[in-house]
Amino acid sequence: MTTARSLRQIMATTDVHSALGADGPLLGHLHQARTDSLLVDCGDFFEGTGYYRIGRGALERDILLALYDVVAPGNHGWPYYFEPSLHERTVCANVVEDSTGNALFRRLRIVDIAGRRTAITAVIGLQAFNSIPAGERSAHRVTDPVQALRELMLAHHHEVDSWVLLSHSGFEQDLRLAEACPFLDVVFAGHCHSERTGPERVGGTLVLKGQELAVGYAVAELSPDGWLGRTAHFPDPWESVLPTELDSVREQIASIDTQLAEPLGRLVASHRNRPLDRRTLLRELADRLCSGLGSAAVVLNETAVRTTLLGEVLTTGDLLTIEPFDNRLVEAQVAPAFRNDSTALLAHLAERAGPLLTSPHPLPAGLTSLLTTDYLADTCLGGRSHPAGLSLGSAIRSILTKGVDQ
Repeated sequence: MTTARSLRQIMATTDVHSALGADGPLLGHLHQARTDSLLVDCGDFFEGTGYYRIGRGALERDILLALYDVVAPGNHGWPYYFEPSLHERTVCANVVEDSTGNALFRRLRIVDIAGRRTAITAVIGLQAFNSIPAGERSAHRVTDPVQALRELMLAHHHEVDSWVLLSHSGFEQDLRLAEACPFLDVVFAGHCHSERTGPERVGGTLVLKGQELAVGYAVAELSPDGWLGRTAHFPDPWESVLPTELDSVREQIASIDTQLAEPLGRLVASHRNRPLDRRTLLRELADRLCSGLGSAAVVLNETAVRTTLLGEVLTTGDLLTIEPFDNRLVEAQVAPAFRNDSTALLAHLAERAGPLLTSPHPLPAGLTSLLTTDYLADTCLGGRSHPAGLSLGSAIRSILTKGVDQ
């Protein structure tokens, strides 16, 4: 995709999470930037809104193939990076086939940027890899990113002038990577979902990150003094026009928009015309599930839902933004080591899944099973579970709309 272009800089997005739309600035601005920019993504382009849930990833895949030159795999949408067309664009240095140790992706791309042969490689952090649903990564294994990068440098140092890393590890982890691998010129960070964007210097390495959810991007360009970096928000939509080359994408978005606008019911008064407080929602949901289903305990991770601005009516789009991951509720077994130590159980879960909501609080002693999401059960509790016959999304819809006044 780069043969007919004279490239002077690299532009990176990360954690877009399906925050798409014909009226958004992402698509038009990236199309304009392709003239002289190598476009890269640091992972998690998939999953996070109704565009993914309804389109099942086809829209995101088409955008990546139409606009991006090199992509790194993220923990969300992992299987899509193995589809042949997208696999050709994907690089990652530290994921291998478990049985053979063979690399699952191309380990690097070498691209001419402003006259310098620039190696573009990627890594995924251990925590991010372990967040991939167990069934999707069962035949795969992650290796130490520092070791993988050092081995890659030793194998190719004579071929390139600069090293650029796309990392799906987290900003703090990327600062440590830069310290351990001083040969890196630029690290584009991802996975962290924080306001920390840089650019920051670690020795001679530049670390920076575009804002997630299609809000912003990061740029690295060569100067006489080396690599310089900056971050920016995407411009207002009217400043970038969706090109005719993306008509098929426009049509897909329009079709999905119609489905997202479907009303599901009038919101209860406490949630109308305000941003959703996801912690309050999950607290109410955990308490209701615990009492209503007769479970000994309920544990939900706060990152299972997202906030959005609500109006008078809950729409399909609202619900799929609030619960974008299609979680199912399951009754999961608690490992013997945790049954009489709820503090250790919650620490184990929080380390892997972030902040938690429980009901009751504190959890009772002697807990042998709990109600949770299939994601937490599969990723953190060994998959020992059986379905509760209810989706997280339908439970949330009931909380937000049940018993409303007319």
